[in-house]
Amino acid sequence: MTLFEPKIVALLCNWCAYDGADAAGRARLDIPPHVREVRVMCSGQVSPGMVLKAFEAGADGVIVLGCQPGDCHYKEGNLHALKRIVLLRSVLNPTPVDPQRLQLDWVSAGQGHRYAQVVRDMVKRITALGPLPSGHFREER
Repeated sequence: MTLFEPKIVALLCNWCAYDGADAAGRARLDIPPHVREVRVMCSGQVSPGMVLKAFEAGADGVIVLGCQPGDCHYKEGNLHALKRIVLLRSVLNPTPVDPQRLQLDWVSAGQGHRYAQVVRDMVKRITALGPLPSGHFREER
């Protein structure tokens, strides 16, 4: 029997969350190797299409990390991300894809420990849910 190792895509805000991930790396914190980090200029830039594309490409979970509310470099980008994620989770709800596979959280530049904890928690959640059945987002041919 093979052990399930989840594939998680982390969409990280350039100004805060990406620096938080870098701080975690510099501090040599325990970061699970299951996470693929993608830098975006702002969490508000993350569209539902980007999230669905990550699932289509084989991700078992997607986490969007942005600046703390009130600290967004684009004023309200993270609040736009919050609205989109809430909407997207409601769209996923009736599908076989559990909305728990999509998470939004806030990590500041100096919060390497917080970044590491958020990622570890996501890996635990996705591991408990198991692999995402393939084919849910692909067109039938």
